Amino acid sequence: MSASLLRRGLELLETPGRGKAPPGFQPGRDGARPAGAARRGKRPPEPGRTKATVKGRVVKSAIEEYHKKKAVNHLRANLQYMLKGRFVANKAITEQVLAQNRGRKSKDQPPKKVAKKKPEGTVFTEEDFRKFEREYFGRL
Repeated sequence: MSASLLRRGLELLETPGRGKAPPGFQPGRDGARPAGAARRGKRPPEPGRTKATVKGRVVKSAIEEYHKKKAVNHLRANLQYMLKGRFVANKAITEQVLAQNRGRKSKDQPPKKVAKKKPEGTVFTEEDFRKFEREYFGRL
């Protein structure tokens, strides 16, 4: 137990007729300090102040913190912003910006575009086939 608690307990148990000791006399002291010197140890905690707080800090409400950290849906505002501007960047500039932001790893490279093969059409027309039939099979 601390000394102050002991002292208070002794004061409570003290007989009512005895009274207090004179102010200059304090029992239990060796005389290392004068009797009236102020204690330079820990001062008693003040009721409205805790040591864990920073000076000037305001206690925040839990509800305000919740609303502050709650996810906000920005879809509507973003859509309005995107639809409002009708400026379309040049395709060459867009490709250049994308190439600058692309990494050097193979996973960052876009897939190579394969040129589509055009369906091969015949050089011959329907009239050429009829003419060939007549010459090869005879007159039909």
